[in-house]
Amino acid sequence: MSSRVRPGWMEKPKPVTQAAKALALVAVVLLVCVPFLVIVSTSLASTDEVVENGGWVLWPTEPSLDAYRDILDGGIVTHALGVSAGVTIVGTLLSLACTITLAYALSRPGVFGGRPVLLLVLFTFLFPPGMIPSFLLVKELGLLDSYASLVLPVLVNVFNLVVLRGFFQGIPEELYEAARLDGAGDWRVLWSVVLPLSKAALAVVGLFYAVAYWNSWFYASLYLESDHWPLQQVLRTYVIAGSGLTDATTGEGTVTAPQTVQMAVLVIATVPILLVYPFLQKYFTKGVLTGAIKS
Repeated sequence: MSSRVRPGWMEKPKPVTQAAKALALVAVVLLVCVPFLVIVSTSLASTDEVVENGGWVLWPTEPSLDAYRDILDGGIVTHALGVSAGVTIVGTLLSLACTITLAYALSRPGVFGGRPVLLLVLFTFLFPPGMIPSFLLVKELGLLDSYASLVLPVLVNVFNLVVLRGFFQGIPEELYEAARLDGAGDWRVLWSVVLPLSKAALAVVGLFYAVAYWNSWFYASLYLESDHWPLQQVLRTYVIAGSGLTDATTGEGTVTAPQTVQMAVLVIATVPILLVYPFLQKYFTKGVLTGAIKS
């Protein structure tokens, strides 16, 4: 069994250096995990325990799900959770469909008008529209107070488009030619050749879109009335901005402390993305770097 040979230019690490690296790693982990632990613990703590500890609990002695029952008991948070889930799912699927088809068209040489369209898309990336022009456009299209206003203005992200276009260009041209010789058209080539080879890039781009839709609150504050707000706008209004939590927000029979309810809302808004991210993390390096380098 051969031991690993250290390169000549790499000196042997000193114990002090290894200890410093370990301490730095532990410090970073604590800085990330302790605040999240406090949030989860406070959301599970009883009202009396929250009051005794001044609003924050590091480890609840008697964990309780009362806060989660309150906010999921038919109030604004329950409705906002459904809105966010619907907008995220529908918006991600539509954005992926539009981005894939446009990226494939722009990746193929000789497409009529391909270069002007690409330059036009890149122009919008360099010079994005302002808030007032965007609001006036949404208003003129009749999308105010409509969930479509959260999806259509941001349907295609230029960065994601460039990544997918570069990835499609990296597919060997021989595969395209072989599919053409078999009589496949553009849609068949896209569905049977390009998409199966682009799972890594599609997973990363899909996650980018899903996170953007799930975390979006700014457009909701501009275009939607309060009874149509997604979860992130509710989170911003009732937790970050410090507005009071009422029975209309949490459902009937609220008996928990406001801090507990606020932390429960924060946990519900954070956990879905934390659950999805580990399954797609392995695609990040292959999907993003390959598409970006080849674009």
